[in-house]
Amino acid sequence: MTRETVGIDNRRASGARLSAAIRIMALGTVLCAAPTALYAQEFKIADKAVQVHGFGSQGFVVTEGNNWLTMDTTHGSGAMTDFGLNASSQLTKKFRLGMQVYARNLGALGEFQPSVDWAFGDYRFASWLGVRAGKVKTTLGLYTDTQDLDFLHAFALMPQSVYPLDLRDANISHLGGDVYGTAPLGRAGSISYTAYVGHRDDSVHSAYPYFLLARGTHDSTYLGYQWGGDVRWNAPIQGLVVGVSGLGERLHGEGIRLGLPNREKSRRPDTTAQYFSQYAVGNLKVDAEYKHFNRDHLIRNFNSEDVADVRAWYVSGSYRVMKRLELGTYYSHYTITSTFLGLVDTTLPSGHDYDKVVSGSIDINRYVNVKLEGHFMNGYGFGPYPNGFYPQVNPTGFAPTTKGLVVKTGFNF
Repeated sequence: MTRETVGIDNRRASGARLSAAIRIMALGTVLCAAPTALYAQEFKIADKAVQVHGFGSQGFVVTEGNNWLTMDTTHGSGAMTDFGLNASSQLTKKFRLGMQVYARNLGALGEFQPSVDWAFGDYRFASWLGVRAGKVKTTLGLYTDTQDLDFLHAFALMPQSVYPLDLRDANISHLGGDVYGTAPLGRAGSISYTAYVGHRDDSVHSAYPYFLLARGTHDSTYLGYQWGGDVRWNAPIQGLVVGVSGLGERLHGEGIRLGLPNREKSRRPDTTAQYFSQYAVGNLKVDAEYKHFNRDHLIRNFNSEDVADVRAWYVSGSYRVMKRLELGTYYSHYTITSTFLGLVDTTLPSGHDYDKVVSGSIDINRYVNVKLEGHFMNGYGFGPYPNGFYPQVNPTGFAPTTKGLVVKTGFNF
């Protein structure tokens, strides 16, 4: 490679970084200049009020070591955009309808293809018994059903061991039904529960099909049945919640590998167990979660099986030091073993990803925030349950460590 070529590549990389930074600043400027446009909208249909809310974000990521989240982050990338719009209406005292449309572009994922995140009817017979049906938000751990509510936490990215951004669409919702409720326990607080059955159908623009491209497989479908539940204790101590979630899935995929039909299917159900606790009082919030994911798949045209075991946990804390400034930190711990890829030693960089994070969130006003976040990652946890690192954007191999800076501007109304 000539010096001139290197100069051209460096100028292109600098141009990409500048372009992404300009988009972020422009978005923030526009949002701050037109705050009235951010108010939630309400109108009536046949005398029933309909509330409309929305959100969006633009991020910029630069890393040293590895490209991350399917983006060319070692040169800086602004290919991190999402937005959503939802509407809901309380038709009767007990019956509510709601729907959300969502689109994103995250490097090679999403490609701004719009999708219906959720669309369901909810009937609450009593505080201890309700039912939801349609495309329903999945209750799994502390944040799966609320992870889009960016203003609820200080972080630009949720702990990636438990809430990987590239796998957002895998567990965001299910097509099926829930039974849920909250039962009082007197002086012992209360118990909230959710039980559900449904169906999952991943987009071809999601992380797992993208991961398989590196193995020579083009997936056309990846779907299957889900069932699960969540139980959480709302303690009599103000702000303390402790709970457990469980999820079972029987999945299969259809695709083409090297010009031949390929099929992947669960030999036994995939299972996820997730344990969590949260303490939030005043300006302080502390979270902790542990996830164990296990899968056992047969992959026909690879003439192989994959028994994968993922152990993931994090501890996070945040504190609002003043009205418009919140600071946070977390440690995220991820390990994986996989017979398909020969991953047996979680002490190797390929078998783990340990991420130390510091973050700051500034509320420009009640609708707009800017987040600045540093990541210090040891390992890259490469496996069939993706965790942000892909060979397609790291063609020369992986470095054992990655440092990253995330800048994110978001709005909600």
